[in-house]
Amino acid sequence: MKELHKEKTMPKATAKRLPLYLRYLKMLGDSGVTRIKSKEFSDVIQVPSATIRRDFSHLGELGRSGYGYDVPYLIEVFSHILNTQEEKRIALIGCGNLGKALVKNNFRRNENLNIVCAFDTEAELVGLSVDDIMIQPMENLAEEVKRTGVTVAISTVPSQYAQEAIDKIVAAGITAILNFAPDRVTVPANVSVQYIDLTTELQTLIYFDETFASKKA
Repeated sequence: MKELHKEKTMPKATAKRLPLYLRYLKMLGDSGVTRIKSKEFSDVIQVPSATIRRDFSHLGELGRSGYGYDVPYLIEVFSHILNTQEEKRIALIGCGNLGKALVKNNFRRNENLNIVCAFDTEAELVGLSVDDIMIQPMENLAEEVKRTGVTVAISTVPSQYAQEAIDKIVAAGITAILNFAPDRVTVPANVSVQYIDLTTELQTLIYFDETFASKKA
C-alpha cells in the first residue's frame, strides 16, 4: 500500500466517520462492488458527497476525478488507519447471551483488543465465570478500571437501562464506549460513543444484497 498522507490535525468529526466508511465499504466489497463514486457512496451511507470527498482528502489522493474510488483499496486504507497498534483493555457491561458471546470470542482476530473484566447487575450472574473472566457487580467497576487499566467499555445493556449503565461507565473514567442499545445516550463532550443497532445492520445488509445482487455474478 502506498504511503498515506494522514494529517496530524484530522478533524474529530472526520475521525468519527472513518469506522462508518469502513463498515459500508466492506459491505460493498462483499457485494462484489469494486468501484464507487462519492455520489453513489453518499446515497448508500446518507453522508453528503462533499463531506465524503473532504474527509477522504485528509488522507491524500484516494480517488480519481471521473473514475471514483477503488473499493478494495479504500478498505485497505481505512483498515490500516483504524487498526490499533497497542493493547486496549476493555470492560464488558451486561452479561446476558450477547455479552457472554462477546467475552467468549474476545476479539480473537485482533490480539490488541482484550476484554479483561465483565459486569452485571443481576445477582444470579455475579460470581459466574465466562472463559476465566468472573462477572462482577457494577459497584466494582470504577475500582477495576483503575486496577486493570481499562480504557474502553462495551455495553450490551437494553435501551431502557442503557443511560444508567453509561453514566456509571463515564463515572469510572472511561471515554470510549461501544453501545449495543440503539437509542442515543447523553455523555460529556470528551466521551465517544459508537452505536450498534442490529436491526439497522440487518436491514442494511438486505438492502446491499438486493441492490448489488446483479453485480455478484
